[in-house]
Amino acid sequence: MTESIACLREHSDWLALHKAAGVSFHSESGAGFVVQAERQFDCKLYPVHRLDKMTSGILLLAKSSTAAAALAERFARQRIEKYYLALSDRKPRRKQGWVKGDMTKARRGSWKLLPTHQQPAVSYVISHGLAELGLRAFLVKPWTGKTHQIRVALKSLGSAILGDELYGGSPADRGYLHACALCFDWHGEQIRLQCWPESGQHFLAASPALPEPWSSPWQLSWPGYQQPNSDDN
Repeated sequence: MTESIACLREHSDWLALHKAAGVSFHSESGAGFVVQAERQFDCKLYPVHRLDKMTSGILLLAKSSTAAAALAERFARQRIEKYYLALSDRKPRRKQGWVKGDMTKARRGSWKLLPTHQQPAVSYVISHGLAELGLRAFLVKPWTGKTHQIRVALKSLGSAILGDELYGGSPADRGYLHACALCFDWHGEQIRLQCWPESGQHFLAASPALPEPWSSPWQLSWPGYQQPNSDDN
């Protein structure tokens, strides 16, 4: 039986829902996340962004095509701030900084980062050591929304995400990537959505040891980034 989907916030124009790890966004062998949400909330819902199957966290679904177009436009123009929490059991080459580069398809459905910057994937990464757990936590703010962007970014730093075996991560009970916060303006209202991971033995062990300011990542001092061409995503 499909587990009930947690609603983080219901707005007249959209729903902010929690997607569990291991749930496919699209319908594959069974009903995907969007179909499950439509059944549970008994209404037509429109996707405006997505999360990988291994990734848990906040997903917005619009209640109308008009709201969907407006939200999609905000995502495309980087007017929705996104924040992700990840864990790795590998020491990074750099503890924080920009990860930028074009991405191209690699083997077995994976992607890789290139040194070119024509239409780059852009993320800023900060990290915190969890020596007692043998882990490092990463808080990532992506400016773009490329497929597997954060997974590739951390792989490129030498810290493949725990449980992300496609990118060389150590085996684990789940993929340790979680969409923890979204911030955006909606018709004059400042929306701030935050959701800490509730599954995964390593997330549960790490959460008490994470820096307290990470719980409100929009309040941290993030560097700005201007896309070379503001029409590209």
